Amino acid sequence: MAGSVRTVLSTAPDEATGRALASALVGEELAACVSVVPGVTSVYRWQGEVRTEGEVLLVAKTVAALVPALTARLVELHPYDVPEVLSLAVDGGHGPYLAWVSAEVRETP
Repeated sequence: MAGSVRTVLSTAPDEATGRALASALVGEELAACVSVVPGVTSVYRWQGEVRTEGEVLLVAKTVAALVPALTARLVELHPYDVPEVLSLAVDGGHGPYLAWVSAEVRETP
């Protein structure tokens, strides 16, 4: 079961936006849970300039089959031109939690 669970990371410009994105992904059953972590500082290069911005980190829990649909929806809703969307394989974890993630998302993309 662990092999099918994925953690998807993204950032958002503020907590209100992060909560809205999280609510949409969970409400549409693309993620079982999205944690919104405030207080992130991102340093990045954009259009040739190094920038430092406050953001929130989104940590979405889903299954591998839904990563493409979750990615597409997140990109569609996101205010950034190029939103961060990184899918990380989960290679282990608490069995009942992994089962819960699988049970709380759509069965098909």
